[in-house]
Amino acid sequence: MNLPSSVARLVPSLDGPSNLIRDSWDRLQSLPGGRAIFSRLVGRGAPYTGSIGAHVEELDLGHARVTMRDRRKVRNHIRCVHAIALANLAEMCGNVALAYSLPDDARFIVAGFTIEYIKKARGTITAVASCPVPPTNERKEFDVEVIMYDESEEVVCKVTLRSLVGPKPSRHDQ
Repeated sequence: MNLPSSVARLVPSLDGPSNLIRDSWDRLQSLPGGRAIFSRLVGRGAPYTGSIGAHVEELDLGHARVTMRDRRKVRNHIRCVHAIALANLAEMCGNVALAYSLPDDARFIVAGFTIEYIKKARGTITAVASCPVPPTNERKEFDVEVIMYDESEEVVCKVTLRSLVGPKPSRHDQ
């Protein structure tokens, strides 16, 4: 997001002193339209993630539930949800679950993932993530499991994100 420097100083950084994801969700989720605003903010922060228009429904320590409507924008040539849209949904869901669960002084990056497509995905897809709650910012890998369901609650896809957690950079490192 290219913002003028005067505005950019007002926008908190993911590498700031607190957990921006947790703080933002905790402030917004109970407000009218707050979950939609939070979901759009995640999409603005990660524009490719925002391209699927997913909506964060639940977020707590070690858990997230995110939905994505089936529409032309996320479909493939055989009129089902595109494999990469599912991968994007899985990454968004797993990432917000892990980000929410991190200590204030930690950050992460996805180092790899495995994905298993079970059946054609049609209709609204719900992704549910479960992840460990890292107790410290110690450099360590964690597996984040994401299972995706269609509207009839049948599993359409299973994903494991391999995420590397570590300390945020100190101010003099930036």
